[in-house]
This record gives sequence, structure tokens and C-alpha cells, in this order.
Amino acid sequence: MQVLKPERLHIDDTVAIVSPSWGGASVFPHIYELGLGLLTRWGLHPVEYPTARMKAAELAARPDLRADDINRAFADPKVKAIFAAIGGDDSHRILPFLDAELIKSNPKILMGYSDTSTLHLFCQQLGLVTLHGPSIMAGFAQMSALPDYAAHVKEMLFLPEPDYRYQPFMTYCDGYPDWRQTAKAGQVNDPHPAEGWRLLQGDGVVEGRLFGGCIDVFEGLRGGVFWPSAEFWDGRLLFLETSEEAPRPELVAEMLRGWGRNGIFARIAGLMIGRAARYDAEAKAALDTAIVGVVTNEFGCRDLPIMTNMDFGHTDPQFVLPQGIAARLDCGAKTLELTESWLG
Repeated sequence: MQVLKPERLHIDDTVAIVSPSWGGASVFPHIYELGLGLLTRWGLHPVEYPTARMKAAELAARPDLRADDINRAFADPKVKAIFAAIGGDDSHRILPFLDAELIKSNPKILMGYSDTSTLHLFCQQLGLVTLHGPSIMAGFAQMSALPDYAAHVKEMLFLPEPDYRYQPFMTYCDGYPDWRQTAKAGQVNDPHPAEGWRLLQGDGVVEGRLFGGCIDVFEGLRGGVFWPSAEFWDGRLLFLETSEEAPRPELVAEMLRGWGRNGIFARIAGLMIGRAARYDAEAKAALDTAIVGVVTNEFGCRDLPIMTNMDFGHTDPQFVLPQGIAARLDCGAKTLELTESWLG
């Protein structure tokens, strides 16, 4: 499959804001506007598409309108990137309305995480490189409180280079103050020292093309008409993370069993798991035990490298991970490196 790389961003570029899932901007406009403000300070020109601020109930009833905004944003030559306002749990309903040929013919940056995983999966099957990373309301709105995070995201959008090595963040935040408390808008919960990445098994260096997202979201797609063929997974460096709902380790294990029954663990080059949101130390240890119990013991994938507690997903700061780009995971050094440029 041809790898379709979008162009990098430049000062004065126009970027589209869409709501592919939940209408969060209508509920917490002060949070949404903080995210827009950061893009403006970076010299970009955000254009809000009709669904961006649509009331949540109206948005939920019209998956066709949400898809139409995405199709039009890809079709507009002035738009250089598309940012999801927020995640949710409903973006799977827009997939039948997306124009695959139009999207494939107009590659451009698409960024989001959580429920935006559905769009990453759709676009990756077309060969389009998209960016698993922060949304406007959950990530961009809080970056003023996390300058190292902002620097990383800006670099990934504006300055792509080959041989990029991710540097683990020294601290992390687990969620935000209640968004109804307007005085705390843009803040994050108290930081914790990062415990470091954990190698559960594997050695040496493995290479493959990145792909991944929120395992909770993928569970609703797995085995359906928008799920990829078995060959899609060959040689992938698969990254998975759990949602802010903090599913119990036992539930995550059951999800992983589905992947195992589909033969995916036997095809991929490595498995990376993001830092689980709203998990205490005991739950994180239980999650590691559950992963080994399923992948290694139940499905016999004893040579598959597995790294957990990595800086992506429902955690702040989070890495921007380009879907479909060649990467290298070094088990001994506990490093992740991109081996090609992810944008043109």
C-alpha cells in the first residue's frame, strides 16, 4: 500500500475544526476556545466547520453532517489540517458517510485520539498518514500549563524530520479539574513523577509501521465491515491505550482475547500500551499481569516485545504518534524512534 504523507504545517495555514463524535464545544465553550486560542498563537487560522459548535443532542442525531464536514475539509485546498474538537463514543456512525476516494486524493493532517481512533483506522486503510494526538478540548486547551507538551506537538506538526526519538516526559497528569469550574479552565490535575516505561517481555530491536488507538473504541469495530484484513496487521508496531472510563484489567484482558482470536498478536512486530488513565499503581500492575496472561500465556506469543506505561493516550502530556510511519522499538534501551519523516 502506498504511504500518503500530508504536508507539514506553516505559519498562516488554515486548519479545520470538526466534531466527529461528541458535541463538547457546545457544553464547555470556554474550554474549546482555549484550544482554538493556542492554534491562533501558533500562527494558524482555525476555521470552525458547522458541526464544531453544534449542540450535543443535535450533533448526535446527524452522523451524516459530521461526516460531511470531514469530507468538505479534505476537499478544500485551503485547509492544511483537520483537528477533532473532542472525542466521545459515537464516531463509528459517520464511517458509512465518508468519501474514501476524496480523502485518499487529498491527503492532509488529521489529528485526534480516543474516539477519533475510528477515523485513524479508516484513513490508514487508504494509506493516509494521520496523527494520533491531542484534541482541541483535551490537550490543546491545557498546553499553556504544560510547555514541554506544547513544544513536542508543535514540532510534530511543523518540523518533521527522520530519525526522531521520543523522549519520555518526566511527569504526567491524570485528567483535568472539573470543566464546570470555569476558574480552573486550562489547568491540569496535579503532576505525578513518571514511573517509566515497563518492558514486560522481548529483547533486541524491532521495526514496523505504527498503528493504534483506543482499545475501547476498536472493540466496537473489530470484526465489522470497517475492520481491516488480516494482512493489515503484518509487521505493525501496535499501540493501544485505554479510555478515561478506566476499564478494569479483567475487561482489558477480555478485549485482548478478541485480538488474539483474530490472530493479530502472531502478525505484529511489537505491542505498546499507553499509560492507563485513572489507574493507581496496583491497577497498573494488574494490567501488566493481565496483558502477559493473555498475549503470552494464552496465545503463546512469548517472543513478541511488549512495552507498557508509555506516554500516549488519555494522559498529559501525550506523544503524537503518526499512523503508518516506520518506527523502531529498542527493548533494551526502552526507546521508540521514527525512522522516516511523517509529513512532507
